[in-house]
Amino acid sequence: MNLALFDLDNTLISGDSDFEWAQFLISQGVLDREVHEARNIEFYEQYKAGTLDIHAFLDFQLAPLSRHSRAELDAWHKEFLATRIRPLISNAARELVARHARAGDLVAIVTATNSFVTGPIAHEFNVPHLIATIPAQEGGRFTGQPRGTPSFREGKIVRVDAWLESLGLWLGSFEQSWFYSDSHNDLPLLEKVTHPVAVDADATLAEVAARRGWPQISLHA
Repeated sequence: MNLALFDLDNTLISGDSDFEWAQFLISQGVLDREVHEARNIEFYEQYKAGTLDIHAFLDFQLAPLSRHSRAELDAWHKEFLATRIRPLISNAARELVARHARAGDLVAIVTATNSFVTGPIAHEFNVPHLIATIPAQEGGRFTGQPRGTPSFREGKIVRVDAWLESLGLWLGSFEQSWFYSDSHNDLPLLEKVTHPVAVDADATLAEVAARRGWPQISLHA
């Protein structure tokens, strides 16, 4: 058995689910456009530039979850998945994931976006394992705070290692391991696998991939 890990945003989907979720809530009138839209764009630009303060971002991103019941959030997410996410999924992305599954690989999505937003998206790809930032809950309601290590930059390695350990495995258990990502923020984990693959890469990652001879592919061309 080999290991196949996939980033989600701008890798398996041709957009950012974090950003799209906030924009969806704004469009529904759940969040105030004037207050939240500029901040949402600012955080997204910081992420692309590699300057994102993940804890400041999570304070912003998770707060709306704490203000609404799970039933409300689940209903909104169903519409969000149908209208905002499925149109961002290419046949090529679905086939790449399916090809690794058919090969018997252990498949997981590894994303900084929280598990409430990304859990249904992982199901859309028929991926059984999701490593995502965890929004804390108490009594069935979100608290607005993360629990444990955010799945971001080096935190992805921490979380992948813990997940594999829970299965009685470690990265060295696999003769071959893949990680597919678009972002230079994922360089720490890309450097840990035997087959790092740049997918529709940002300029920084594309330069690193070219210099190191990593494959570069497109799922959204």
